[in-house]
Amino acid sequence: MSEPVLQFEHIGKSFFGAVALEDVSLSVRGGTVLGLIGENGAGKSTLMNILGGVLSADAGGMRLAGRPYSPAGPADAMRAGIAFIHQELNLFPNLSIIDNLFIDGFPRWGRTPFIHRRQAARRAAEALAAVKLDVAPRTRVERLTPGQKQLVEIAKALHSGARLIIFDEPTTSLTARETQRLFELIERLRRDGCTVLYISHNLGDVLRLADEIVVLRDGRVVQTGPRAQFTVETMIASMVGRQIDQLYPARRSTPGDKVLLAASGVTEPGIVRDISFELREGEVLGLFGLMGSGRSELARILFGLDPFHAGTISLGGKVRRRPAPRASIAGGMAFITEDRREEGLLMEASVADNLALVALPGYRRNRILGTVDQPGLRRALEGMCTALRVKCVNPRSDAVKSLSGGNQQKTVIGKWLLSGPAVCIMDEPTRGIDVGAKHEVYSIINDLAARGTGLLCISSELEELMGICDRILVMSKGRLCGRFQRGEFDQERILAAAFEGHLERGPEGQELEIRSTAPGAEVPNPKFQIPNKFK
Repeated sequence: MSEPVLQFEHIGKSFFGAVALEDVSLSVRGGTVLGLIGENGAGKSTLMNILGGVLSADAGGMRLAGRPYSPAGPADAMRAGIAFIHQELNLFPNLSIIDNLFIDGFPRWGRTPFIHRRQAARRAAEALAAVKLDVAPRTRVERLTPGQKQLVEIAKALHSGARLIIFDEPTTSLTARETQRLFELIERLRRDGCTVLYISHNLGDVLRLADEIVVLRDGRVVQTGPRAQFTVETMIASMVGRQIDQLYPARRSTPGDKVLLAASGVTEPGIVRDISFELREGEVLGLFGLMGSGRSELARILFGLDPFHAGTISLGGKVRRRPAPRASIAGGMAFITEDRREEGLLMEASVADNLALVALPGYRRNRILGTVDQPGLRRALEGMCTALRVKCVNPRSDAVKSLSGGNQQKTVIGKWLLSGPAVCIMDEPTRGIDVGAKHEVYSIINDLAARGTGLLCISSELEELMGICDRILVMSKGRLCGRFQRGEFDQERILAAAFEGHLERGPEGQELEIRSTAPGAEVPNPKFQIPNKFK
């Protein structure tokens, strides 16, 4: 058994009296993968920031390769061979891969200040080959897919000599194929002697990759041991401190007959084609599809962020040929975007200011003077924080960037709930949040549906949609290719609809065009199996 390459010894950290970490002790053996799990706010990010030199511990210490380790800043961590692959990748999109790899130290011509471009290109090509990324080194990063960008980050880490690599929610924006490729690379890194810290809310991935697992809860280590000691159920129970027997709460209501949102023949060339559907009062309607199917683009069109060439959209019975966001909000529509950090929140502003963004006009006392009913608004904001259980010390002073991912997501949802929407579009509502926070979001969805709100929920997790929706629409290449009622939900048929028009190779190398079928009908190719990487 290998010796510990990293040790945390009785680490403690508090922020303004709130305890983030308390007496955390754990060790990581060299050449292994350690899975670090816990709810949002459990202390994972704080512990990693101490490791990376971003924060200093209030108590305790660390040892790296048997020696005391106390970084004064991120540069110290990098020099010590520690690299971070964050969920939000730290690349410059307007620069080339070469520029990103050597941003802090280009090769020079001898002792001169001139950059040795040819040597930089050669070394960049070697770094990309090490992660099996077949892309020209001079390619601009903005032209890469999320999976390719992540491989550039890993190439950068390995090129810098990193031997301890931390992956923080690495699969959030990846396709199934890119995820599989990442897992193969992590396995190779382990075989080559690298040590990996893997942080993820996807517990199945943790069980697949990790040699050992550590569970944090409320800033303390509550369980640690080899992978064989864990199941998804025991991991959930350890993370949240209770059993979640029913992750998807039972629905307490059924959809009504009133149509709240309708699309008829909505078309935008190259984006969506002939989209028609209805969303009814109190209905949870799922929208599923592979990455690039047009599902998020459709949501933006419905809300009025992007234009469409043909068709009509009706909100509350009123036809809107050219919808706009301001008019959508006035008509009772909410839109919880896929990227909460870039599009859903003002990260530097307080929790209270973010919650008030949409509902603020409703609390104006005088339109001319612009005065606001401060007491009424304050009561509403405090009530929303309490109702959604947003964890923060003071919502009026705490910046939303200081919150965990789950609490940020609840802040986004609360921002729209204060406006009392009749229709709510949710794009990836549980992306990047832990299982406990997911359960809370599902409960919020149920409560909204029980009040008569119509919800259009977009998700990459088919199991999630099957657990919370009344109906599921399936998109492929900009078209609706399947419609399924709750009693007709079948994972294989829904996936087959999502693959309609996509070509896959058969066992003998022939091309198989995958087509969806209506529920109850025979699959055209009885030998067709959904590829394992998509299950």
